[in-house]
Amino acid sequence: MNWVRINRRSAWIIGLTLLVPLILYLHALFGLWGIRQAYQAQIDDLQPRIARLRGLQAYEGELAAAVGAVDSKVVDLVYPASADRATVATTLQKDVRQILVEAGLTVSNSQILAVREEDAFDYIGLKLTATGDIAALDAALSAIAGYLPVLLVEELDIWPQRTGSRGGEAQQQELSVSLQLLSLRASQ
Repeated sequence: MNWVRINRRSAWIIGLTLLVPLILYLHALFGLWGIRQAYQAQIDDLQPRIARLRGLQAYEGELAAAVGAVDSKVVDLVYPASADRATVATTLQKDVRQILVEAGLTVSNSQILAVREEDAFDYIGLKLTATGDIAALDAALSAIAGYLPVLLVEELDIWPQRTGSRGGEAQQQELSVSLQLLSLRASQ
């Protein structure tokens, strides 16, 4: 201890020199500890995903059967990929016009809309304008609901037509209807 008092400056230099490796060692130790904690956090984030994957593996057979069942049902609801878009659109237009006429509506205009390609399906649109009474419209919408492959009503606008009165007779209300329909075609 006597030497430390006599050589104070040298003691400080030697003490700081010994302290630098200790600080470097502690810095490296805490750095490695931080890296370990980050890896542990990543492992903790992966564990639920791994558990879900193991669950999927356990039910793989059941899921494959369910996918097969859904695929068989989708085949009935959409046009197949082997069918040509133009042919599908033309057939759809002809069939829908026939449905509306058979229901008692008078079709004044029909137009095939541009095909939209999204995900696994092509969206084939059709826009029609027709006139008739409410009973004919109800019958037409019921027939459209039963049409296969499925027809979706994307837009429906209905407005009454003006009618003149004839000597106090009650007349059947005539409607004008604008329908925008959509059908799906598998693209793969």
